[in-house]
Amino acid sequence: MAQAKGKSGDRVDKILAKLRRAGVEHVRFELPDMHGSARSKQVPIEWFAQFARDGVNMYGGIIALDSASHVVPGSRYNEEVNYRDQMLIPDLDSLAHVPWIENTARVICDTEWAPGEPLRAAPRYVMREMLKRIDKLGFKAVMSHEYEFFVLDRETRQPLFDGVHIFNNLRNEQLPVIREAVDYLRAAGIPMLTANAEYAPSQFELVYSHVAGMAGADNAYTFKNGLKEIVHQAGQIATFMTKPFAGSAGSGCHYHLSLVRKKGGGGVFIDNSKPDTMSDTLRYFVQGIIDHGAACMALFNPTPNCYRRLRPNTFAPSNISWGAEDRSAMVRIKSPGSKAMHVEMRAASALSNPYLTAAGTLACGLLGLKEKRKLGRQSDGPSEEDASLPPFPASLDAALNLLNADKALCALLGEEFVDVFTTVKRYELARFNDHVSEWERDEYMELY
Repeated sequence: MAQAKGKSGDRVDKILAKLRRAGVEHVRFELPDMHGSARSKQVPIEWFAQFARDGVNMYGGIIALDSASHVVPGSRYNEEVNYRDQMLIPDLDSLAHVPWIENTARVICDTEWAPGEPLRAAPRYVMREMLKRIDKLGFKAVMSHEYEFFVLDRETRQPLFDGVHIFNNLRNEQLPVIREAVDYLRAAGIPMLTANAEYAPSQFELVYSHVAGMAGADNAYTFKNGLKEIVHQAGQIATFMTKPFAGSAGSGCHYHLSLVRKKGGGGVFIDNSKPDTMSDTLRYFVQGIIDHGAACMALFNPTPNCYRRLRPNTFAPSNISWGAEDRSAMVRIKSPGSKAMHVEMRAASALSNPYLTAAGTLACGLLGLKEKRKLGRQSDGPSEEDASLPPFPASLDAALNLLNADKALCALLGEEFVDVFTTVKRYELARFNDHVSEWERDEYMELY
């Protein structure tokens, strides 16, 4: 972890001088929360060096707030510690300009109560622990997150155009903010590749290239939070909500992953001596996702709304499955037989936390590498049509139960994380279950 603490001031001084030469006046110290949203403190440039070396304080319960920013009791990080402060410790490798805000840079932070006492439920901490385990095997994880999202009218919260126009030139260019977002994100260091209208009205997909390690998850975090800011500045709303409209497509996150050797960079998922070139490492890794993926669904789909997306015939997976180039499978083997072959985990919602999507997938794969179970068969046709395959959990409540029941997965993710995460999510569920919806009033009020 590229922290400033414990190091000489040389690096911080050089960074400060560079920031001043670039005209930076403010630096945001950002903490990715449990939901993948950016929580931050804005620091004037004259205080950057001190906070870069010593950290900056922030209310410690931020990690354990629910999706409405309610303080969640019994979550370890609130009344149990007298609502104490945490310290944000900047990862200076993540320092980047924020091109859509004048004279501003940002740095992503890790968090600790005191030196050597990290908040083990912080999503970036969990991600880092998985990367350490990958590193011990002599591998690096190379990844990218591929997101779908909607751009909506700010006042009505409705689509800005109708119809199904995936890849249509007119729709691709209809909203100027899309091209603006691509250019801003490129300037922020995100390796943008493509942009297009997606399947639903006012839905888009912007794709960027893969990178190794923590930077892969940091790119996803930057992409999502940056895009929301850029679209907000344009007077519209960008939402990664899974299923904002009944009868319309949902928004997913397709997580692309390869493992490569630290020495030489060769891919460990490819074995040219095999007829299908799928290495034993790839087979074990995929079987790990098959065996433990259902227990990870709460990480991949962390709100009740997410489970409205996971339906057959929607280009979203609906069961525990894998297949070569099978868009209906949970795990798609992308570009089989080529040097670009890799895993695409398609079950996650667009609103999932990128650190937890990555950490959960890596945890499942690591368990597969440890357990070395033979990879099961893939379906003859689309996986979604194979009734013999186990379905996904039908609700967040069921997914949380599966997570708690998978002791090997819980041990790998960390007891503290699982406890905090499930406590926060069950608190949200209790609020959801207490809510009386408009549908209920429309359906029952006059009839009864």
